[in-house]
Amino acid sequence: MNNKHQVHNLIILDESGSMDSIKTTIIQGFNEIVQTVKGIEKEFPGQEHFISLVSFNGLGQKILHFIDPAGKLEMIDDRRYQPAASTPLYDAIGFSCTKLRSVLGNSTDHNVLVTILTDGEENASKEYNGPAIKALIEELKNNNWTFTYIGTDHDVEKFAVSISINNTMSFSKDEVGMKAMFLKESKARAKYSRNIQENKETMNDFYDENEK
Repeated sequence: MNNKHQVHNLIILDESGSMDSIKTTIIQGFNEIVQTVKGIEKEFPGQEHFISLVSFNGLGQKILHFIDPAGKLEMIDDRRYQPAASTPLYDAIGFSCTKLRSVLGNSTDHNVLVTILTDGEENASKEYNGPAIKALIEELKNNNWTFTYIGTDHDVEKFAVSISINNTMSFSKDEVGMKAMFLKESKARAKYSRNIQENKETMNDFYDENEK
């Protein structure tokens, strides 16, 4: 019988046309996150990590991974990530979170870490609006879901707060800025798992500016 504590890593990745200029770095960054999660799982053997990756644009949502064991995960490449079209961010969040919740149910014996990465605000959703997403996020936060929002080229904090996300990080849309962002993200992800292990609060200071 497997008594490991499940940690679900849901990554919602912008695949709109404006992401094309940073496509290579985004692919490298996601693959680094995978390696980070694999390392975390080894460091905390009492945890079992799963990764779900959903990319999105005006053509729809694309499930690249769904509740896949971190240890068996393959890297993505430019054949699987091809930026185009607009940014239906609300629809992507609603689709991804609802799909994962439908599998996990309303139990709270696991943790879910949702990471949203985008270079622009919502501009094309048809199924969900801001108030609906805010209500969904607030509901899920009561069930051990933690939400983080990483963005560039818009007012990241203002938009995140509008949908009830307080853990935010802005980055510069260049190679140096993005590498720094992914490094900080990896450190925060490791701290998150450490907090779970030690039964500490996991929600309010995800991207701690003072974290070394």
